[in-house]
Parts: sequence; structure tokens; C-alpha cells
Amino acid sequence: MTTVPVSPAEKHTGGLSFSKPADNVPRGILWMIAATVLLAIAAAIAKWQAEFYPIGEVMFIRSLAGLIVCAAVVLPVTGFAVFATARPGAHLARGLSQSISQTLTVIAVSLMPLAGAVAISFSAPLWAALLSILWLKERAGPVRWAVLLTGFSGVIIVTNPGVDAFQVGALFALGNAIMYGSVTVAVRGMTATESPATLLMWQMVTMAVCHTPLLLFGFRWPSVADAAMMAFGGIANAGAQYVWTKALLMAPTSAVSPFYYLMLVWAMVIGFVVWGEEPTVALIAGSAIVIASGLFLLWHEAKRR
Repeated sequence: MTTVPVSPAEKHTGGLSFSKPADNVPRGILWMIAATVLLAIAAAIAKWQAEFYPIGEVMFIRSLAGLIVCAAVVLPVTGFAVFATARPGAHLARGLSQSISQTLTVIAVSLMPLAGAVAISFSAPLWAALLSILWLKERAGPVRWAVLLTGFSGVIIVTNPGVDAFQVGALFALGNAIMYGSVTVAVRGMTATESPATLLMWQMVTMAVCHTPLLLFGFRWPSVADAAMMAFGGIANAGAQYVWTKALLMAPTSAVSPFYYLMLVWAMVIGFVVWGEEPTVALIAGSAIVIASGLFLLWHEAKRR
């Protein structure tokens, strides 16, 4: 999940004018909640299908379906001018990172409880902050370091290293969080020149291309019902990208981002109903620490700016 807010009041892409609407916090919150529901559904479908089909096949059908739906919605309005950009390299890097990130996510949820994988993914802002310090040489005071160390302790609690309950999937979930954190740092500022439609279409095309070679690692002809379910997972994922963008366009990041953590609630409910996954004390405690650290970091960074 992977779109960042558009900051300029107006931008032009492919001859199309894009104006940022006036803030509407209640509607922005509703869009963010909708994004969390769609993301949880997409993750659950991927987990279900990964039990019967190769991961590469699941990723390919998911990405292809998302691309087809996005193209059907965006291209009639913008035409191929939506791909016009002065930063193709940045788009390709972003799309490649997203391809790897989402693949790691699906592997993680196929190997561990859904809510656990989601909770670990919440550490992405912490990794982004750490990479900003190491990579971009941003200054970090004692408060920032304390928040990062506290947040990472929550990740350790969720993953339960060194005990029999440790899940190999947690390593892939951590890989996803680190990858997403790195791409957040790498593409910071892209929205100053790129429209949401351009960001979305470049991402969808790149992911579909990157996931195609994964078919070489295995393919099983799906039933009509399973193919439809995988396609719906891709549509839900693409829809989440769209409504996520809408949320960040309609309200400040600090107002809507806290509601992103509702995804953990949906993941817990789906995991319990579908797979009988009962939330553990470690999961709840660790998730609370990670979420609190992420929210405090968001508040602290906003205050600094």
C-alpha cells in the first residue's frame, strides 16, 4: 500500500490539470478506512489462494487484474498521456520495490497468521525513519531514537524470536517492512511533480511486468472460481491504492494515517473467522507498541516541520 500525499495545490500531467481539493477530514477518514478494508481483503485472498497455487501465479493474476481495471478506469479519461513523466527511473524503481514488497507480503501471510504479518508491516514507518537517518543523513535527536528503539522492541515481541512459536513468515514480513520503508525514503517528493493517476498507472504496469517471470517457478491452471477470486484480490488491491490516495488528498496525513492501523482489526477478524487464528498476548502487546510508536513518530515529525 503505497501512495503518498500530493502536496502541490495544482499540477499538470499529460496535459491534464490536477487540483488538490479543499480539506475534508471526515471524508478523508472514511476513504482511509475503506482502504484498510480492501487491503485486508486482498491479503486474505492471497493467503487463501497461496495454499493451493504457486505464489508467482497468485501474484501475476493479482497484478494483471489490477492493471486491467486501472487501465479501464484511467485511460479513457487521460489516454496514454498519463504515462508522460520526467522521472521514469524513479517510477520504475518504485514499481520494482513494490513488486518485491507485495511478493514478500504474500509469502509472509502464507506462512504465518494474517494479523501477525500485518502487525509487522506496521513497522515500515520506523524503518523509513531509520533509513532517513542513515541514508539521507537526517538529524535524529534522543526522542526520535527512543521512539525507534521502542517501536523495534514491539516488532521483536510480535515475531517471538528464539521460541518454538517463531514463524519463518516473520522474516518475509520484516523484509516487506524494510523494503516499503526504503521505497518511502527513495521516492520522497515524487508527488511534487507526478499526479496520482501517473503514480498509479506506472506502478500497476511495472508490477505486472515484474510478476510475469514468476510464472516460470510454477503454474497450475486455476478453476474459474479461483481465477475470479485471485482477480478480485488484484482489484481490491488496486482499489485500495486509489482510495488511499483519495484519503491523503482530502485530509492531512496526520489526520487520516492513524486510521490505517484499523487494518489490524480487520486482519484479526478475518484470520479468526476463516482460519481460526486466535490473537496471542504477544501479538496484541507488540502491535500496540509498534502502533503507538508509529503514531508518536508521525506526531513528532509533523511538529518538527
